[in-house]
This record gives sequence, C-alpha cells and structure tokens, in this order.
Amino acid sequence: MLCFDIRSLEARAASVDGLLAADDPVWEADDARPVPPGVHVVGRLSSASSGRFYLSGHFEGVAATTCRRCLVEVQAPVSEDVHLLFAESDVDEADEDDVVPMPPGARELDLRPALREEWLVSVPAFVLCREECQGLCPQCGTDRNTGRCDCAPVTDARWAALREQPRDA
Repeated sequence: MLCFDIRSLEARAASVDGLLAADDPVWEADDARPVPPGVHVVGRLSSASSGRFYLSGHFEGVAATTCRRCLVEVQAPVSEDVHLLFAESDVDEADEDDVVPMPPGARELDLRPALREEWLVSVPAFVLCREECQGLCPQCGTDRNTGRCDCAPVTDARWAALREQPRDA
C-alpha cells in the first residue's frame, strides 16, 4: 500500500510495505521502468509536525534499460534508501528542493509520484550488457559483439598534425 489516510498518520506512524507496479499509471512514456512486478518499497511514514510527514525507507527493483554501447536491452538492479519530507504547499519548507509538496487540506498522501522520481534518479544512466561490450560500428551500425564489419577505422582530421610528427622527437 502506497496511499495513506492523512488523519490516521497524524495519530500514529504507519508501516510502508508496498509495490509500485511496473504497469502503474504513475509511470510516463519515456521513464526507465522497472521490470514486473515493479519496485518494492518498505519503510515507515510518520507525522513530522502539522501538515508535514516523513518517509524513511528503502526501495528495490530491476530497471529495464539499454546498453550504452550496443543498445541491447539489459536489466539493472536498483536499490536505494529513501528519505522524503512531504509538506503542505502553503508551508514555508514546501519551496525547498528536498521537500515534496502536498496540496493544502489533502486527505490522502500518495507516495507513488515521489517514489517514481526517486526511482528515476537512482536508475544507473550508463549500463553495459557486459564489461567487454564492443558496441556498434559508428559507420555501418553493425553490432561488433555479434560480427565484424569491413569498415575502415575512422580517424579525426584534427589529429593529422600529430600523426605527421616524427616519433623519435
């Protein structure tokens, strides 16, 4: 469960143990989505003061992404601690970067949008299918892991002056 009644949170803390499903509508089209079943979230959600709530927990899942060299689909494990402060938007701290704003007078606290953002920041940006990945040929696009191409090596003309220098200098 990732949605909580604010009135009950004001009375006592709640345990968080839920799943942000891979097919949840909170995900946007270009997001690095988790593979099914999704992102498992555990933690504790408590009142920090009037109109403020604090989530301390952990999430983990596996992200579906692509290799940065050969563009093959790969999966990357993601595991992060999460500490979020939710505050009503008319509270002064709601303007700070590390505070998640809530609408004033809200009756429910939905953790999913904030957890989505934390997930997106935690997914590795540069994943390799394997350490020795050869990538794609920059001229013909052949996957160098599955075969060779007959393209000549590309040289940048800006380095020509250095190639013409005597080697013993």
